[in-house]
Formats: sequence, structure tokens, C-alpha cells
Amino acid sequence: MSYAISANRLRDGVVVFLSPAGWVEHLADAERFPDKAAAEAALEARARADEKRNLLVDPTAFELREAGGRIEAAHIREAIRANGPTVRPDLGKQAVAN
Repeated sequence: MSYAISANRLRDGVVVFLSPAGWVEHLADAERFPDKAAAEAALEARARADEKRNLLVDPTAFELREAGGRIEAAHIREAIRANGPTVRPDLGKQAVAN
């Protein structure tokens, strides 16, 4: 089990994920933290700084799981945020091949 950090980018509202290089739009590119404590430490040290600079809002650490050889969000809220709208699979991130 591992963790990642998500937030909403303020300039366009897109869900982004913390990576070693900054904020990325795809969960597959996100930095994975080995446990909740490491994710919370990165949340406080890195994500909160960008939140204070008004680059993003609502940074959150969340749990990941492996399914079918892919890393995905363990809970439905973050799965929807990672993939896009559930009512139109032809829109959002799920419509674009990663």
C-alpha cells in the first residue's frame, strides 16, 4: 500500500498530483509515498507551500492500491478525481490514453 497527494490547480480547476518534478495531471506520474506518515510530511512541506502561493487548493493525501498491474486510487472519491466525470466516459482524463 502506498499514498499520493492530489489538489486542484487554481488557474483552471484541473485535478493535479504531486510528483518529484512538481504537479502533474495524471495519477500514473504522481510520486508514491510508502506510508501515510511520509505522505502527510510531503503534504505539509511541499503542497501547503504551493497552496499558500495560491497555485492550488485542497491538497490531500490519499491511499493507492495496485490493480491489474496499475496503480489506482483506493477510494472512489480519488478515483473519480483521477479519471474524470463518471457520466461521460468520452470526456475527461479517461477519454485520453495515458
